[in-house]
Amino acid sequence: MSQVITRRSAMCRPSLSASVSYEGTDMDDRMIASARDFAADFLTAVPAAGGDPVSDERVDMARLVVSELVTNAVRHAPGPCRMLLEWFEDALDISVADGLDAAPVARPPDPQRIGQHGLEIVMAVCESVSVEPQPYGKRVRARLSLA
Repeated sequence: MSQVITRRSAMCRPSLSASVSYEGTDMDDRMIASARDFAADFLTAVPAAGGDPVSDERVDMARLVVSELVTNAVRHAPGPCRMLLEWFEDALDISVADGLDAAPVARPPDPQRIGQHGLEIVMAVCESVSVEPQPYGKRVRARLSLA
């Protein structure tokens, strides 16, 4: 696991960003818990970067989104996984890159289905969700309002 934290102040750029990468034996359920904790720790650093404290509800929502996106990468994609968090004044961008070219597909709601509701949940709680092709796989980016 490797981590990078960067502070930026230019317009249209995040005020604070951090990334974490997982490879090899890190690719399991421990990675999902680590990613959730990384997101929570990141959001506690927002006031030091000049922002208002993030509410516990929004931190929990970020942990949920991270959990769902990273779970998809761990369960369905080969190779390393990288998560990038970018804090903007009123939103958090959560990006998860993995080695699978295929975009995730949200299934229609089905209360009888056990599991496979992750993308459905992310789309319900986030302002936007996009999938961007990468040279070796894809990046799923979700924007979560912090207001």
